[in-house]
Amino acid sequence: MGTITTFETLRPHLMAVAYRMLGSAADAEDAVQDAWLRWREVDEAGIVTPKAWLSTTLGRICLDRLTSAYARRKTYVGPWLPEPVATLEPLDTESISHAFLFVLERLSPLERVVFILHRVFDYSHGEIAEAIGSTDAAVRQAFHRAQQHVSEARPRFAVDRGAHERLLRGFLGAVSRGDVQAISDMLVEDATLYGDGGGKVRGAALKPVHGRSAIARFFVGITTKFLSTDDYRFDVRLINGWPACVIENRDGAFAVIQIETDGEHIFAVRNVLNPDKLKMPRVD
Repeated sequence: MGTITTFETLRPHLMAVAYRMLGSAADAEDAVQDAWLRWREVDEAGIVTPKAWLSTTLGRICLDRLTSAYARRKTYVGPWLPEPVATLEPLDTESISHAFLFVLERLSPLERVVFILHRVFDYSHGEIAEAIGSTDAAVRQAFHRAQQHVSEARPRFAVDRGAHERLLRGFLGAVSRGDVQAISDMLVEDATLYGDGGGKVRGAALKPVHGRSAIARFFVGITTKFLSTDDYRFDVRLINGWPACVIENRDGAFAVIQIETDGEHIFAVRNVLNPDKLKMPRVD
């Protein structure tokens, strides 16, 4: 049988793959557990490269899970956003960013699995085809479509974390002061705010908020109404590879605010409030 020692050594890599494919740490954990159940049934002595065997097995599992996950997200209350995760030095800061994972939601399950395995983890088209039971030609075609979709909606990134964090802290400061004009000045004209409360949090926007003036007024209104007491603490942490704001109250994490920025202006704000998504496990 496959040994637990080998599997645990590879678990961080498997979680990194599964999270990028599924956008949910909880679903990624379940997928990795399924991979373990299959691993313990094989003769490890006959596996030349356990990492490759487990990664390809996980790819098939994630493809099946994505199909059902996308169906569930169509009935989700309000915007669905990827689950935030804590990171130190992730394998690839772009591919684990909240903004990038949000773009991947535009892809079909097949396109997403192929794109992640090839673009992020450098698996060949032939290896991916074998992993998911497809053909080399079909995988190449899926990757080409995925590349087109990602290029059309590619998120912006600051030149470095320092620039990203400076703009984030400036934004949070303006929000805490209730300064509508200052908030508006940091946003591009057609900026968008996405709020994911999952239908469980009072005050969460059920639809995206478009335009910098509308976003500024929304944040000031929410802060004044719900976050103006000493019961809430604001902290900047490394989430999904980039600085983000974690808001906590006496019960723990209340919200995670992440921005998409080029270091000079904010193009999008993504606010996760659904309590089911705020455990923030570490994924690299």
